[in-house]
Amino acid sequence: MNTAIAEQRLHNQCITRAGPRQPADVIAWLGAVQAQEYPAAKWALALRMPDGTTDAAIDRAFDEGKILRTHVMRPTWHFVTPADIRWMLELTAPRVHRAMAYYRRQNGLDESLLNRATTAFERALRDGHCLTRAELGAQLERAGLAAKGVRLALITLYAELEGVICSGPRRGKQITYTLLAQRAPRAARLSRDEAIAELTRRYFTSHGPATVRDFLWWSGLATADAKRGLEMNRARHDVVDDRTYWRLGGTTAGVTRRRTVHLLPVYDEYLVAYRDREAVPHAPPAIASRSRGNATFQHALVIAGQIAGTWKAVRDASGVIVDVIPRRRLTGPERRALGETAACYGRFLDVPTSLSVA
Repeated sequence: MNTAIAEQRLHNQCITRAGPRQPADVIAWLGAVQAQEYPAAKWALALRMPDGTTDAAIDRAFDEGKILRTHVMRPTWHFVTPADIRWMLELTAPRVHRAMAYYRRQNGLDESLLNRATTAFERALRDGHCLTRAELGAQLERAGLAAKGVRLALITLYAELEGVICSGPRRGKQITYTLLAQRAPRAARLSRDEAIAELTRRYFTSHGPATVRDFLWWSGLATADAKRGLEMNRARHDVVDDRTYWRLGGTTAGVTRRRTVHLLPVYDEYLVAYRDREAVPHAPPAIASRSRGNATFQHALVIAGQIAGTWKAVRDASGVIVDVIPRRRLTGPERRALGETAACYGRFLDVPTSLSVA
């Protein structure tokens, strides 16, 4: 593990420094935040914001349209800002469309059907209407386009990539869709070169130091685009163990947090935004081979930049138990720091929280 790279990433990602006060500003700083698990993605934002940020506050920002959720860059959900959603889609959607073409063919979804379905969505959602995915499916059925399950998911994903629909306010625990034009009427439009330069700048400023392979994985762009973006930004690089790491900007400002132990949610940007793992491996090889699962796809206990175990939140009648499974014996200071971090998570949920360490 390269401690210096781990420390810089933790700092730049606002994990070891106090980040912006608003969820949209955190997302704008990072570029986009992977968000297929909505509750976990909210914690990913909050842990980068000042202590005391609550789950309810991020729900309000989402319901008010200050942050949006859509498929962009890769065929998965991301949080993006209303200002950025349009140019990010225009830049990255063509490659996601190509990645999804096989699955559409397998499910009998040709271009004509997809366009008819998208038009049906536009009619159903105009005048500020918001519908769940099941309700959109019912609208398609009325239009003679029966679609459920995977077919319906692929159709809604297509409409998102086309810049027609995006997330609307929640209805209870259900996520709705609405028209992107109504949710983000002032979304920026950039030329292709401007968009490449901007996405490159966002990633390497907030996620760096990182390799070109890391950026290709995160952004979904082609190698030529990544190299062009680094050139336009005049990025600097260092070679570490025969691998080239790129960065932009100096040390970012912000109050350094004393907390050294972190409870990161599944799919957190610190875990999923990198393809190369040599500098910051997710576990020592001997541990990674054991049958404790891949912490990249679980909530991760992170100490000094290294995954040191997994955790889960278990609700009971008294509140929430933060159940931690370490991969090694924790020191006394680490246990105390873990207790402070678990308490912070409890304040985020606004429920009584206790800690259990296996």
